[in-house]
Amino acid sequence: MIKPRTLLKVLIDQRRWTWAIFAIEFAKVADTVIGRGSHNPTVGETQYRRWTSGQLKGLPSADACRVLEEMFHVEASKLFAPPPESTDPDVPTFDLEAEIAMTAHEAQDDAGAAAASSVSDLTVDQLRDDVHALARNYGSLAALDVWRKAKNLREEVQNSRDRTAVPAQQQALLILAGEASALLATAAFDLGSLDAAKRLARTAALYGETARYEPLRAYASGSLAYIAYYSGDLSLAPVHARHALTYRGLGDVATRRLHSIEARAYGHLGHAEAARRALSMSEEVDTDATDDLHDTVGGEFGFTDERLAMSNASTALLLGDGATAEASALRALELVAAKPAKHRSPIVFGKASADLAMARLMTNDLDGAAEALETMLSINSTHRGTGIVTRAMSLRRALTQQHLRGTVLAADLGERLEEFTRLPGQHQLLPPYELPALDA
Repeated sequence: MIKPRTLLKVLIDQRRWTWAIFAIEFAKVADTVIGRGSHNPTVGETQYRRWTSGQLKGLPSADACRVLEEMFHVEASKLFAPPPESTDPDVPTFDLEAEIAMTAHEAQDDAGAAAASSVSDLTVDQLRDDVHALARNYGSLAALDVWRKAKNLREEVQNSRDRTAVPAQQQALLILAGEASALLATAAFDLGSLDAAKRLARTAALYGETARYEPLRAYASGSLAYIAYYSGDLSLAPVHARHALTYRGLGDVATRRLHSIEARAYGHLGHAEAARRALSMSEEVDTDATDDLHDTVGGEFGFTDERLAMSNASTALLLGDGATAEASALRALELVAAKPAKHRSPIVFGKASADLAMARLMTNDLDGAAEALETMLSINSTHRGTGIVTRAMSLRRALTQQHLRGTVLAADLGERLEEFTRLPGQHQLLPPYELPALDA
C-alpha cells in the first residue's frame, strides 16, 4: 500500500472524499470563511493532485490556507508536511461522530436560510386574489385606474419573487406577474399606447413561457394579434392568432376568443373565405374544455357571449355584410342588457352600439344609425378606450359620404362624433392608426 505523502491526503482519505467532493466542501467553507464572491479560491483536479502528493513547494495562497485550516482544524504548514507516524499522539484522527454532528448543524443552517428566503403563503394568496379581482372588474373600471392598480400589483409580485426561493412560490408568482403584465397591456391598449401594449403583451407571454403556463401565453399572443392590426401590421395579426391556437391545455373560451381574433385579422386583410371560416369556428367551439385562466379567473381574461357577438359583428362589417353585422350587434346588446346593472360592461355596450350604427349606415338607415349612436355617445369619457374611439372615427368618416352630405342629421352626428373623438378622456392617447372599418 502506498503511503500518503501529506497529512492533507491522510485526512481526505479518512473521510473517503474524492477530488469532486473535496472541491465542493472546499467551496462551501470558502463561502463561510471568506464570504461569497467570484474571487474565492477554488481547487482544480490538477491542483488537488499537487496538494495531496507533496509536490507543492511552500504553501498555497493565504485564503486557501484559511479555508483548509477551517476544514480540518490543523495548521496549513502541517497539512502540507509528511504525515506523522500513526503511533504519534499528535496525529489528528477522523471523528465520525463529530462529522455527523457538524453535517447535521450545516443542514439545519441551510434549512433556516431557505425558510428565511420565502414569503408567507398568505401573501401569495392575497396577491392572487387581488390580481384576479382586477381582471374580473376590468369592464367596470376606467383604463387608467386598471393601469395604476395593475402596475402596483406587478411591483408587489416582483418584490415577493425577490424574497422567496421556494419553487412553488416562484411558480405561482411568475404566473401572477404575467397576469398583471397582461392586464397592463390591455390597459395600455385602451389608453391608446400601442407600442407599450405590444411590449407588455410580449412580457406577459415571456412570463407564461418561463412558468410553462400555456393559457397565459395564448392570451398574450391573442392580444399581440389585435394590437398588430390596430398598429397597421395587418399581416402579423393572423400569424399571432394561429400560433396561439397551437398551445396545449386551452379551454373552449380561449379557443373561441382566438378564432374570433383570427377572423377579424383575415377580415382586415380582405381574405373573406378565411375570415368566414374562422368566424364559423369561433361560434362552433363546444368541447366542454376549460382552463384556469380564461374560465376560472375569467373577467378580462374571459370571453363572454356578448363579447363574441360584438367581435363577430365587427368582422361582418369588415366583410361588407351589413345584415349579419346588425344581427350580431343586436345580439350583443341584448346579452349585455339582460345582465344585472353592476355586471353590464359599458365598453361592450359602447362598441356594440357603434357596430350597430355602422351596420345601419351600410344600408342607408340614417335614423336607425342615429338611434344606435345615442348609446355610444353616452359612454362616460373614462370608458372611451381605443376600440370605441376608433369606431367613432370610422363612423365620422362614414357620415361624410356623398349621399349623406347636406343632411342635417348626418351633420349633427358628425359634429358630436368629432367632439367625442377629440376629447375621449383626460388621459386617453388617440390611436395613431385609423382602421378602414370598425373593430374590437
